[in-house]
Amino acid sequence: MSLSPEEIERYARHLVLRDIGGPGQSKLKHARVLVVGAGGLGAPLLQYLAAAGVGALGVVDDDAVSLSNLQRQVIHATQDVGRPKVESARDAIARLNPHVVVEPHALRLDVTNARALIGRYDVVADGSDNFATRYLVSDACYYERRPLVTAALGGFDASLTTLRPFERGP
Repeated sequence: MSLSPEEIERYARHLVLRDIGGPGQSKLKHARVLVVGAGGLGAPLLQYLAAAGVGALGVVDDDAVSLSNLQRQVIHATQDVGRPKVESARDAIARLNPHVVVEPHALRLDVTNARALIGRYDVVADGSDNFATRYLVSDACYYERRPLVTAALGGFDASLTTLRPFERGP
């Protein structure tokens, strides 16, 4: 899949970088990333992934936008209050980059759906806000052999980790 003239202009700054260039931008365009949570961590992540040109973004969240979300969940706006977060995120991404396909999943991950959903994506980014979901996503990524990028916030502390335990070194 080649880049259109509009995409070449949009991603021009990536294309001139030696470590990205045309081949790297093409890989981004073909990538499928599942973002778990469209809240404080997932919201800016979705914006950056869309701006970078990731081809397909899955968004998992079963919550609606509330006014108290807006100071940290930057993908949502005042007019989105009451709307499902996945719909608000989908519309914001469409405004940001129309070349990105958004796949909204207005659901809570559980043992009956996690592996099937995660198996449809190349990479999973977990920004969920509870341990049960974090453990479920981690297990599903392990069994589906998907890299997991997991982040967490606690007050003024943060962590970011990439997990690929299914891979074996030399």
